[in-house]
Amino acid sequence: MTRVPYDIPVRTLSGQDTTLAEHAGKVMLIVNTASQCGFTPQYAGLEALYREYGPLGLVVLGFPCNQFGAQEPGDSEQIASFCETRFQVSFPMFERIDVNGEHAHPLYLWLKQQASGLLGTEAIKWNFTKFLVSRDASSVERYAPTTTPASLRKDIEALL
Repeated sequence: MTRVPYDIPVRTLSGQDTTLAEHAGKVMLIVNTASQCGFTPQYAGLEALYREYGPLGLVVLGFPCNQFGAQEPGDSEQIASFCETRFQVSFPMFERIDVNGEHAHPLYLWLKQQASGLLGTEAIKWNFTKFLVSRDASSVERYAPTTTPASLRKDIEALL
């Protein structure tokens, strides 16, 4: 299995160019998010996981996406403000990306290759699809949007 390319360029919500290299060696929970989705309250659960397990080596990485029902229409400043004021999000958030199609972000191309969805399809079906990546990126598990953050505790603990 190909290791996650930690040199993939990503841009934070504040516009800083960076890579995933600073998260190498951590368990990563990568989620495509949206501010106006029925699953948006999962931000609270994601933040709870980050606060509880972050000191043990978990990092939650949020990637806003507007490809599903145009449920993330805001710009980076609006997304950051929403996440901070409504859910006190402190985990790393990145600029809005595409997760499917011709302009899919390279990180999501890799994630979908490592862990296919229902019936073996690679496409992301909706907001708040979750990928749990082991510390050495040797395993990637994919979870449906309906999977609550709290229900991931045992899988996270097994990787920590």
